Amino acid sequence: PMIRSENGSKVGLVFVDVVGESYGDYVEAAKVYIQEKVELPGGYTLEWAGQYTYLERLRAKLMLVVPVTLVIIFMLLYFNFNSVIKTMIVLLSVPFAFIGAIWILYVLGYNTSVAVWVGIIALGGVAVETSVIMIVYLDQYYERYKTEEGIGSLQLLLAAVTKGARQRMRPIIMTATTTTAALIPIMWSTGTGADVMKRIAAPMVGGMLTSTILTLLVIPAIYTIWRSREIRKVKSDMELTK
Repeated sequence: PMIRSENGSKVGLVFVDVVGESYGDYVEAAKVYIQEKVELPGGYTLEWAGQYTYLERLRAKLMLVVPVTLVIIFMLLYFNFNSVIKTMIVLLSVPFAFIGAIWILYVLGYNTSVAVWVGIIALGGVAVETSVIMIVYLDQYYERYKTEEGIGSLQLLLAAVTKGARQRMRPIIMTATTTTAALIPIMWSTGTGADVMKRIAAPMVGGMLTSTILTLLVIPAIYTIWRSREIRKVKSDMELTK
């Protein structure tokens, strides 16, 4: 019915509806197939557009934005704790949170998209926040026991870490529960925009579970190992001095 032109050339569009796989996977497979089976006449060119183009632009931006964001988070945490080890312990919450996000995306059959990445980035922020709260309270009780009792044994260290972790157990569980409870209704929503909202909410729902387990169990354990090594080092230095 009409002749379309772009950049001074006539254009014919072929619309493809992808079902059951991501746009990137489909296009990569289609490129290989076309290269093997199709020979374009002289003067003809083939370009991919639409959602695939948006995905490639997003991927290029994320390759820059994600590393820069992680560096900024690392610097802010370091300025707060003034310790590389504490900063690294807090950042451990990010990959552990991503484990739950990947699991739930696999179970629900969601492919990687802009909405999924938005949910993953938001999940990383919540995971870091809860880990910071845990580290702060572990430090407070460690310093309190060190001042009052003079931590010199593993039993006192365990007592300090256990008490600090118990004080933060309820707030962290409440944070995870309220966040998940607020997002779960979105998973059953229907109508305009529901598909996008589900893919934003899904990574956070799955990631909050593994992130909470890490914050309550793994971080106190790693903190205890780190502090116990410090205590042994101080003891050995004192023995050498004597």
